[in-house]
Amino acid sequence: MSLGIARPAYSQPSSLPLRTPPGPEDPARIRAAIARAPLFAALPISAIEDLTSRVQVRRVAVGATVVTQDEPGDSMFVIMSGRVKVVIFGESGREVTLSILRPGDSFGEMSLFDGQSRSANCVAIEPTSLLALSREDLLRHLAAHPRTSMNLLGEMARRLRRADETIAQLALCDVNERLIHRLVGLAREEGAQSPDGLVVRRRPTQQELANMIGSCRETISRAFNQLARDGLIIPRGRSLVVTPALIEKAEKRKAA
Repeated sequence: MSLGIARPAYSQPSSLPLRTPPGPEDPARIRAAIARAPLFAALPISAIEDLTSRVQVRRVAVGATVVTQDEPGDSMFVIMSGRVKVVIFGESGREVTLSILRPGDSFGEMSLFDGQSRSANCVAIEPTSLLALSREDLLRHLAAHPRTSMNLLGEMARRLRRADETIAQLALCDVNERLIHRLVGLAREEGAQSPDGLVVRRRPTQQELANMIGSCRETISRAFNQLARDGLIIPRGRSLVVTPALIEKAEKRKAA
């Protein structure tokens, strides 16, 4: 089973310096970003204020590597704006995209608890603003606000379930099924309702889709074009409409 696309030459990404903004960030904006992050959902005001006083704002450019696989981890991050992809690069240059993170999503927590190195690379795919929280500050916060610990456990459990689903798809589903599942997932994650279905405004390239589901671009191209010919998806410039028929098809396959 192919797990990605071989590049002409391979180079392990290296973490680029995180650039701080030229002036102090508005505390209200930081507070709002923390409050809307699922990791910190339903925390009391005192916990939100404590986190606001501990985090630092970092800005990264497109293509900057925030976290490098196998490096020591001493901070976790919450996305204020922009998007970050979580990827693994093989020795031959193969790339597998594990997930696309959006505003409110967090990453980098795992290394803070088990003391091991980072498990993947996290690369900004848009200009991105991050809230960085060091291990020491996180542990101090958890000691004073145990509710955050329960949120962390819940988030780790959700990620484990998603990982189990991904493993099952790679083992049991063909490329067409995996592509349908990913397109429906993208539509539900960031799609806007329209008369024809859910509109994904940033349509991923076929190479990006191949990296997401562990296939090659040529195979994805054939499967994607067939879905379009069948009217199950509607490409529109840089956007993509995922129709109710495709969503229903995915639900039936999941139930079976």
